[in-house]
Amino acid sequence: MYTYLLLCILLITTGAYFGGKARAKTIAEASGGMRTLHSLPSHYGMLTALSYAIPALLVFALWRIFEGTIVTSLVTKSLPIELQQLSPNRLSLVLNEVRNIVFSGFASHNADPAIQAAADLYLSTMNWLKNAVAVSTLLGGLIPGAIAYRSIRKELRARNLVEGIGKVILIGCSAVAIFTTLGIVFSVLFESLRFFHAIPFFDFLFGLQWSPQTAMRVDQAGSSGAFGAVPVFAGTILIALIAMLVAIPVGLLAAIYLSEYAGSRMRTWAKPMLEILAGIPTVVYGFFAALTVAPLIRDIGQAIGLQVASESALAAGLVMGIMIIPFVSSLSDDVIHAVPQAMRDGSFALGATRFETIRLVIIPAALPGIVGSILLAVSRAIGETMIVVMAAGLSADLTFNPLKAVTTVTVQIVTLLVGDQEFDSPKTLAAFALGLLLFVFTLFLNFIALRVVRKYREQYE
Repeated sequence: MYTYLLLCILLITTGAYFGGKARAKTIAEASGGMRTLHSLPSHYGMLTALSYAIPALLVFALWRIFEGTIVTSLVTKSLPIELQQLSPNRLSLVLNEVRNIVFSGFASHNADPAIQAAADLYLSTMNWLKNAVAVSTLLGGLIPGAIAYRSIRKELRARNLVEGIGKVILIGCSAVAIFTTLGIVFSVLFESLRFFHAIPFFDFLFGLQWSPQTAMRVDQAGSSGAFGAVPVFAGTILIALIAMLVAIPVGLLAAIYLSEYAGSRMRTWAKPMLEILAGIPTVVYGFFAALTVAPLIRDIGQAIGLQVASESALAAGLVMGIMIIPFVSSLSDDVIHAVPQAMRDGSFALGATRFETIRLVIIPAALPGIVGSILLAVSRAIGETMIVVMAAGLSADLTFNPLKAVTTVTVQIVTLLVGDQEFDSPKTLAAFALGLLLFVFTLFLNFIALRVVRKYREQYE
């Protein structure tokens, strides 16, 4: 139903646009030509279309946001008194049973008649409200649209109004992105503070043992848990470091070759071939690391007398480095290629060789973009999960030996939140603490990169 409703809004908006545009042309013809209009006819049409579309979409959006709350509230009031007086958790279970009957059509033979009646009321109420909202949405923009249509005249500053509305929409979109980011940060911070009420902050930050298994009930036997984050972050840094030792040299050298040495034909097919690596799903890289790279490293290590685990940081880091090569090579190539040709010609005119020109002129000029590509690759390496799960394991050992099994922050977050867990237990809340610490760590990396770029740019300029 909602799809058809949006299509109707689109059709009416299109009609309003052409209607407003035609009215503007008619007024212009009656006034002596297009030069008498303040704005173009398309601006008048756009103003009429926006005057209809914005109120209609606002009504539709508000309904979609509050639909569940409104219907649930109406159905709850219709339940028998004994069901309304249940605790919030029990009442939530009753309402879930009502929704299951409504949306799946499944009802047990011994279902409570009151719940079945509530399900019938839920369905009829939802259908009635949907029809009412559909009519309100389609008619909600007619009055503003009609006012905008009737107000079209040659003196109307339609272009200014349309640009103003567009500016407000752009600001709104920016605000959504900003408030979404703030919401994520504050939600993670709030849950992390709950975790730090149970586990001391310094024990978490500097602890050397990570074993988040805890007893879920007081009468249940289980571990008391150890929440030292150092082994987890050590594994994250180790795998990311191995990946960057592969991706940065290979990606940067590939970018320099494609931009400065390769011919147009070589560049045409080589760059897309490199970028194909970025489109391969990470689970495929994980299979490749677990089934090919890890056994190969283990066999080579045994051949030369080294003890190599079946799941190792080296295998995960190497495959992850291959995966993020396009992030470095493609972006760096675009940045290097964008350096003005005049700078190259000036360097050659002063007698510099091609290598000297690349090292002393092109790389410093393209450094901000190169650092940005490297920073993006580092963030990608830190946030990778699937390859680590399949090739590095889940062992949170404090080691910097790349031949042993380690784990990362993102893997532990997934592990802690998978399964039937109590959401207020330290084990589950530890995932938010890890996320907050990872956020601060990446923010610190961004700060360092910006300072380096700014300092080097000042020296270069």
